[in-house]
Amino acid sequence: MHIDRLDASSLITLLAVARTGRYTAAADLLEINHTTASRRITALEQTLGGPLLARGPSGWEPTDLGKTALRAAEQIESTLAGLHSESTDALHGTVRIAATDGFSARIVVPVVAALGHENPLFSVDLITVTRRAPSTYSGIDIEVVVGRPNTFRVEPILLGKYRLGLYGSSDYLAAAGIPNERSDLVGQPLVYFIESMLTVDDLDSARLQLTQMTDRLNSTNVLIHVEATRAGAGLGLLPCFLADDCPDLIRVLADDVWEDLEYWMVVRPEAARRREVIAVATALRERVHTMRAQLLGQSASRHGSDPGTTATPEPIQSST
Repeated sequence: MHIDRLDASSLITLLAVARTGRYTAAADLLEINHTTASRRITALEQTLGGPLLARGPSGWEPTDLGKTALRAAEQIESTLAGLHSESTDALHGTVRIAATDGFSARIVVPVVAALGHENPLFSVDLITVTRRAPSTYSGIDIEVVVGRPNTFRVEPILLGKYRLGLYGSSDYLAAAGIPNERSDLVGQPLVYFIESMLTVDDLDSARLQLTQMTDRLNSTNVLIHVEATRAGAGLGLLPCFLADDCPDLIRVLADDVWEDLEYWMVVRPEAARRREVIAVATALRERVHTMRAQLLGQSASRHGSDPGTTATPEPIQSST
């Protein structure tokens, strides 16, 4: 191993390939050609004495040696970003966020739009996922998950609670009738997640309330749940902050069918040193705090009484 031959540009290229999973995409990001990207990785592997990338189901993924090299690459990237950021008060660079579909649409997107107006050189890569624990993938700066994750390197941050409720479209309920008690749900079609693909325990426990219902349309995307419910596919177990924005959706059995879940945020320690990451994490906490009534389904009086509406929201915690 010839450490003295390590090249910063090769490490940054490795970081780009690991993040995108493709040599061509990494080359485009770095504004180099595919051959140059491949040559840099090959030279780096020769220097470090082993393969750094291996083909995986979603593209090129780092090997164990590659993960070690990526930590060095991230430090270089962070240092360069810090030098660049200190030259101006404006935010620069890209923040990579992984979050659930609903959180991304209603919370992340407005935050990015607001920050982008004031910081034209700032950008966000947003990956929508629903999983139970933060990814070990090195390219993610901020990850938001449902339920408290088990993390070893960093303390997760509780953003706040949100509520699931049972909804039907006005047309569906006019035809099928409005359920007045749980027994009215027997045999009714349900719109929710695909049970066999659901890895979030808290979301799975919410489904256990409705075992008397039959599956009608299942999807891994909560925005599909909302649209399927609006289309009359069945009754949807939906986040209140999404469903209450739809005037054609009516909440049913609000006192009997509900589940409170929690959004948790993890910021990678390496990323937390970057001004733009800190700005995004802070803005996400502030938006969740501002939306706490909507998240708990308290802002729509048309849905009638709802248990727990007087509960004090979880305090917003600092990330550092």
